[in-house]
Amino acid sequence: MPPLLQLRGVSKSFGQVVVADDLSYDLESGEVLGVVGPNGAGKTSMLNLISGNLRPDQGQIVLNGRDITRLSVHERARAGIGRTFQVPRPFGGMSVFENVLVGAGRQPKAERLETCVEALDRVGLLARANAIAGSLNLLDRKRLDLARALAGRPRLLLLDEIAGGLTEAEVQVLMDSIRELKSAGLAIIWIEHIVQALVSVVDRLMATNYGRKLLDGEPRAVMASPEVRSVYLGHSVG
Repeated sequence: MPPLLQLRGVSKSFGQVVVADDLSYDLESGEVLGVVGPNGAGKTSMLNLISGNLRPDQGQIVLNGRDITRLSVHERARAGIGRTFQVPRPFGGMSVFENVLVGAGRQPKAERLETCVEALDRVGLLARANAIAGSLNLLDRKRLDLARALAGRPRLLLLDEIAGGLTEAEVQVLMDSIRELKSAGLAIIWIEHIVQALVSVVDRLMATNYGRKLLDGEPRAVMASPEVRSVYLGHSVG
């Protein structure tokens, strides 16, 4: 059985700025991959290339055996990719439930309603379904962003610094939701600066810099690597 996601020699640059440099890796169904790297390492650009917000200059992206390299964002969403963003931007004048309905897309009406209830329940936000989205605090906005992504019934979920800006207790709340999604078999690529959160949840960790993959493997071994410590953590290597 082929991997769920395959990147093959994916490259992208804007003039002299390289955001993806010959990226190649696989992600299996149900696997959770954490991604770390300094600011400007190309992490969010990699998610944009997978989700369709950016088109690669070179290379191929394959989802479940299908070449999606030239598909639009909406086509990729229908193919099974969902994502969250660093800064959640809900439709502030709409209810929480209405926001999640937008993420459910073209499902039949009865199915959409059931999917949205399930998504809100999975992230612990069902009790606030009728609240106006603009009134939510940061944690609940991030939960809403996650619920909206889940409403599309993705096979692959892309998380872009979902824990950023939260307190330690709030990070734990989100980690519990992500662990539940992992146990349910959802494949996830998770970018995060809070390394402790990643290492405690992900199956595999990939370190990047300047759009290039530095190391990919067991999370604690990757973080202990002298090369990763030098580039990501700023430690000198003796």
